[in-house]
Amino acid sequence: MDVLTTTALTRRFDSLLAVDAISIAVRPEQMFGLLGSNGAGKTTVIKMLTTLLPPTSGTATVAGFDICRAAPNVRRAIGYVPQMISADGNLTGYENLLIFAKLYDIPRSERARRISESLALMGLDDAGGRMVHEYSGGMIRLLEIAQAMLHRPRVLFLDEPTVGLDPIARNTVWELLRKLRDEFGTTLFLTTHAMDEADALCDQLAILHRGAVVIVGSPQELKASLGVEHATLDDVFVHYAGAVPESGGNLGDVSRTRRTAQRVG
Repeated sequence: MDVLTTTALTRRFDSLLAVDAISIAVRPEQMFGLLGSNGAGKTTVIKMLTTLLPPTSGTATVAGFDICRAAPNVRRAIGYVPQMISADGNLTGYENLLIFAKLYDIPRSERARRISESLALMGLDDAGGRMVHEYSGGMIRLLEIAQAMLHRPRVLFLDEPTVGLDPIARNTVWELLRKLRDEFGTTLFLTTHAMDEADALCDQLAILHRGAVVIVGSPQELKASLGVEHATLDDVFVHYAGAVPESGGNLGDVSRTRRTAQRVG
């Protein structure tokens, strides 16, 4: 049974058709990537699926719950890592996680253990007592994933998870996402502009163009669909989205990069 489905999911902003009747299905323990150029509707899709934005029409279920009729159940079953900075730089890593533990209604008796386990999973054991404004960009992203995973959600949404990260931090995040899928059974739904990231991580991909899904398949299937030897996902993206894929420091650097991505994404 699919853990996430959409049927003709649509979102309009006045006369703008941002998401055009998309229908997709995501299997449990799958890493699903949503690709598209800036303005294609990726972030709008995630906001609807995480109940932050109501659809204009159509339906969707996440973890078996309707995003409109059972929004509180959906929110309890998911984690969400947005483009924008969600960690507070004026708090320690531990304090950030403690706030999320309270928001998720994790019992007081379990909070310290759950936070310690999350810090260890992210490799942030020694950084939990440090102020987040001292963290590198990669450490901030790992902390944000820890926040979103603290209540052990079935589905984790990530909007541009490696935007603004250097190659080493990016690879660290990649390995963590694989671990969440392969060892913890988490279903991951992510957006990205990086075709190498989509190729390396995702089991299934959908390409959005002007708000509509134009093709769905595995990276191998999408490359094979072009019917040419040695096709890359960049070639696939140019063919179906009609555009060249765009590539996706410290707290200030990451914040500026993500603010830019959010404005145009």
